[in-house]
Amino acid sequence: MENYEARVHRAFGDEKPDVGDPRVLAWLIRRNGLEMTHLSRGSHIGSVLSVAEIIAVLYARILRVDPANPSWPERDRLILSKGHAGSAVYAALAERGFFPVEQLKTHYADGSILSGHVSHKGVPGVEVSTGSLGHGLGIGVGMALGARMDGAPWRTYVVLGDGECDEGAVWEAALQAAQYGLDRLTAVVDYNHMQSLTTVEKTLRLEPFARKWEDFGWNVQETDGHDPEALEKAFLACRQAEGSGKPCVILAHIVKGKGVSFMENNILWHYRTPQGEEYEAALKELEAQRP
Repeated sequence: MENYEARVHRAFGDEKPDVGDPRVLAWLIRRNGLEMTHLSRGSHIGSVLSVAEIIAVLYARILRVDPANPSWPERDRLILSKGHAGSAVYAALAERGFFPVEQLKTHYADGSILSGHVSHKGVPGVEVSTGSLGHGLGIGVGMALGARMDGAPWRTYVVLGDGECDEGAVWEAALQAAQYGLDRLTAVVDYNHMQSLTTVEKTLRLEPFARKWEDFGWNVQETDGHDPEALEKAFLACRQAEGSGKPCVILAHIVKGKGVSFMENNILWHYRTPQGEEYEAALKELEAQRP
């Protein structure tokens, strides 16, 4: 694996990447995610590529967090319920300075703290380990309710997959969030219409998806999940709706595997690992897209 300094210099020259720019951070998430899954022979690169802008906007524009003080009591809480896309969060945390970027090369290695599904154990900035789908929103409801009871100022954000929304526990948590009026809770659904081995439609269709959330008592925003400005606008709309007594959900329309042409909307890349000519081709495409 090319060392980080050489990789960054080749991509940016003498400039330091502006990780406060969501487009730059999203590119770094994709680039690091490809390298991590290649080196570890891990899977879920399609999920990492699809969620890159969501994670980038959160860490560059939305979350109140402090890399120098990851346990800051007033920090916002982020739960990656679709924990199999953990490489995206690890990459964002490293690029934002929570831990050295060079540590990413230990991803999925024996004994590494950077497990395949996102883990909070020993990883600064990760709130909770996830991967067993369907539980993240319930955890977020508990966190948001706890914040209210404590009079704490922080907000709670939960990133889910659309296939994950086949789980009944998601809808139980959605009911509870509305029942308690948790309007400082925001869920974001990576709505890429694919899951595991086929499409969501063929597995267990969700439509009318937006209306379901509305009927469950949520404020619904729909947006292009690859447009950082549109995503930020949706997050701010959720923030402006605080006081309404309604939790907020952003349905972010996404392309699975975004950024690598032969991975886009190709279910093989939910589990397939990038190696050989496929890795080289993906690397070439991503490097041509550097913002």
